[in-house]
Amino acid sequence: MTRIVPVVDLFSGPGGLAEGFSAFQRPQGRRRYRIVLSIEKDRTAHRTLLLRAFLRKFKRGFPPEYYDFLNGRVTEEPDWEKLYPGRWNAAWNETQCLELGTYRANLFLKQRIAQIRKKYGGRTVLLGGPPCQAYSVMGRSRNAGNASYNADKDERQSLYLEYADVLRKLQPTIAVMENVKGMLSARLNGQSVFPEIMRSLQHAGGNNAYRLYALASLSFARSWDEGLSPRDFLVHAEEHGLPQARHRVFVICLRRDIAETLEDRDLPRLQRNSNMVPLSHIIGAMPKLRSRLSGCDAPCSWQDAVRMSCALIAANQPPMSNEEDRRFQEALACALATTEGSAPPFRDAHGNTSLPSMCPSSLRDWIFDENIRVLPNNETKAHMPADLTRYLFAAAFARAFRRSPKTFDFPDAFMPNHMNWRTGKFEDRYRVQIPDLPSTTVTSHLSKDGHYFIHPDPGQCRSLTVREAARLQTFPDNYFFHGTRTQQYIQVGNAVPPFLAHQIARTLANTLDHHDRALTNPKRHVSAPAHQQFAVEALHQPLAAMERP
Repeated sequence: MTRIVPVVDLFSGPGGLAEGFSAFQRPQGRRRYRIVLSIEKDRTAHRTLLLRAFLRKFKRGFPPEYYDFLNGRVTEEPDWEKLYPGRWNAAWNETQCLELGTYRANLFLKQRIAQIRKKYGGRTVLLGGPPCQAYSVMGRSRNAGNASYNADKDERQSLYLEYADVLRKLQPTIAVMENVKGMLSARLNGQSVFPEIMRSLQHAGGNNAYRLYALASLSFARSWDEGLSPRDFLVHAEEHGLPQARHRVFVICLRRDIAETLEDRDLPRLQRNSNMVPLSHIIGAMPKLRSRLSGCDAPCSWQDAVRMSCALIAANQPPMSNEEDRRFQEALACALATTEGSAPPFRDAHGNTSLPSMCPSSLRDWIFDENIRVLPNNETKAHMPADLTRYLFAAAFARAFRRSPKTFDFPDAFMPNHMNWRTGKFEDRYRVQIPDLPSTTVTSHLSKDGHYFIHPDPGQCRSLTVREAARLQTFPDNYFFHGTRTQQYIQVGNAVPPFLAHQIARTLANTLDHHDRALTNPKRHVSAPAHQQFAVEALHQPLAAMERP
């Protein structure tokens, strides 16, 4: 019988990686993984993580009180500890609000890892994505304008060492590390960061203790030490059935005693999907919402602003062909139609929450929950009237020209008061998402403004909501995000897409099956070298009770 594999998740955020692994099932509904420890330092993200861990304790569906809360039948989140004390305390034990690298976190991990090793040995999985702001291309661009910023002194550059340290102590069968593609080009003290990260992972626990593999490489090389290049570790999410062009680094670490028994067919590989999922298949059928309006936000004020925007755009329409003009006028007419009768709501929109039939059934089943009547975390941001005009123009332009406008496409009448508007440095300052393509990468920048994530429907004149971003990130509709709207955007933008994590969990399950067969067949099993055997003084010490933060 296949045993459940315990999983440790570091830098968990709201739990995207953990969600994908915990939801993976074998035929007959048998779970393959169980999250035994998640660690996240941000208190708000930890609240989201804690709630999800609690909900996973229900084996036959979420409790009815949870759906009452999501659907607005109760205004306050239930007191879960009072209603379900056993499950709530188990969730608290599983999810820890700790900052890796601190004395408190190190003390806790020493004891918890000893407990996990004593119970499961080395048959575990380690997940995690060290914070990426210091590596991301966008982050480095913003930091370049900060005269006081010194990349060599940014402590976030070395957080991968905390991950490698846990890898060394836990010695799991498999580890998965995720990060932004900017990691491949990042430099520290004049040296490339990525090779040093790979050395830290490869030698965690001894010389060549781990073999490092890529999930979607087209190279003939098998592993990092056999010639894989840094770019071989990039995974393009849109090539694997996700509605988002998200390119991230994934490094798969296999303990050497397992890797040495693998044949090519056993290597972890993601299957490419030739049919890309467009944005419209994910958010196109959601109930319509209007943007809110900065200052005086009333439905009639918003409708007046839309009318004024349509008139201004019509008076400054750029040159275009007859067919382009027809599509442009259709877009403006769509916007004007929302000014007649009642305006759409800006939150609590009742209506169809299902995904269209064109959406692949596996993704549709993953996201949709028939018990949801009102999509949670689905409230629009407030926009200034001038930005509302630019959003409407961008959506109409995209419908006419099948692309998002650049800054030079905007008429002077809409030009914002930005010194670099015409320099070409930020030519995508206002970017509408194209409905027939996967979305661009969902990032935490949505928390600051929505200029890069304009909704393609001209009748809504707004940026994407948290729920729309969460759908593009493939979070199930029943996944609730705690915190302010800004904090919710940050959680969603920084997360690993759960549906991609689910596919990774599937391919790694095959490797774990090989491990199980090796354990039951001593003639094929290659024992771990002595330098990989785990030993700490605290191995048999009881786990100290940790106070809730």
